[in-house]
Amino acid sequence: MIIGILAGEPSGDRLGAGLMRALREGCAGPVRFIGIGGPLMLAEGLECLVPMERLAVNGFVEPVRRLPDLIRILRLLLDRFRREPPDAFIGVDFNVFNFLLERLLKRRGVGTVHYVSPSVYAWRRGRIRRIARSTDLLLTLYPFEPAFYEASPVEAVFVGHPLADEISPDMADAAHRSLARQALGLPARMPVVAVLPGSRSSEVKLMGPGFLEACALIQARLDGVCFVVPCLRPVIRERMEALCREHPDLRVYLYDGNARQALTACDAALVKSGTSTLEAMLLHRPMVVSYRLGELTYQLVSRLLRTPYVALPNILAGEELVPELLQHDATPAALAENLLAELERTTRDVEYLARFEALHRSLRQEADTRAAHAVLDWLERRS
Repeated sequence: MIIGILAGEPSGDRLGAGLMRALREGCAGPVRFIGIGGPLMLAEGLECLVPMERLAVNGFVEPVRRLPDLIRILRLLLDRFRREPPDAFIGVDFNVFNFLLERLLKRRGVGTVHYVSPSVYAWRRGRIRRIARSTDLLLTLYPFEPAFYEASPVEAVFVGHPLADEISPDMADAAHRSLARQALGLPARMPVVAVLPGSRSSEVKLMGPGFLEACALIQARLDGVCFVVPCLRPVIRERMEALCREHPDLRVYLYDGNARQALTACDAALVKSGTSTLEAMLLHRPMVVSYRLGELTYQLVSRLLRTPYVALPNILAGEELVPELLQHDATPAALAENLLAELERTTRDVEYLARFEALHRSLRQEADTRAAHAVLDWLERRS
């Protein structure tokens, strides 16, 4: 069996590698994987046609500037799959490029799968028609997503979230919290707040000042509290160090790495809306979720949104499980007040963290295996 597969980002590389492994285990015969991916997919035996880094684009201007090279990569893939047609092609996230490639392959008779649904529940639901022109089978991470595709020709299957499999429920316990604090050099018994203003420099520029001002207000009211900030890249650390110099009395620990350790170590978190809110929920940490955009962008996006919530825990729960403070509501005083309330709430509301655990278990479905079974079952029916 030949499977074409493409991931354009590190998150997709992780998803693709898990799916490749499960497909190989579920197939009776050998499987070849041809396409584009990162180091994890290469370790699973991917025949990589182009380094994944060539697909990396950010913002609005860079994709236009990189368009000639992206077109060359698209043509290379189409030529290879014309000479060696795959039994199926799987696009892993990376929506714009993968949907275009899937549409062109589908016209040539290749069955197409897309892993990770775009956020049609939140905005631009008209995309479903375009998705249907590209994709035969859609693998979704969240249980509410297949319902959006019921009126379309797309077969949408909920497979669970690999992050929920990776983070076991016992990782939320006191022992793991203690080990994470020890690794980061944090106080063992004092309150710790994780501060996650974003993984992009533009996000830190918008969110960082307000987050640190809120931390100063929290420190004035909560004895012994300290704050821990993950810095995924050197540019993030430089920007955070500059912001910290404006608050010389603030007890802030910066470290180089992703958000997992900070969220494991903390008692509560101040989090930019995004995947980190899901990770905080899976670690059963109370949180306050916030987001800020440039004013013109916010005016545009707020008119397009079709969901009452932006934080993934709230979307999954169907109610405001955690506070959301967006744009003009995200004042330092409001962020501080809500975070202190969340810390107090966890000491008296046992049902609150139990909701996190229930949502965790609803997503913990052995996603790699379920996704592979869905693909193999679809291929069998297709043949």
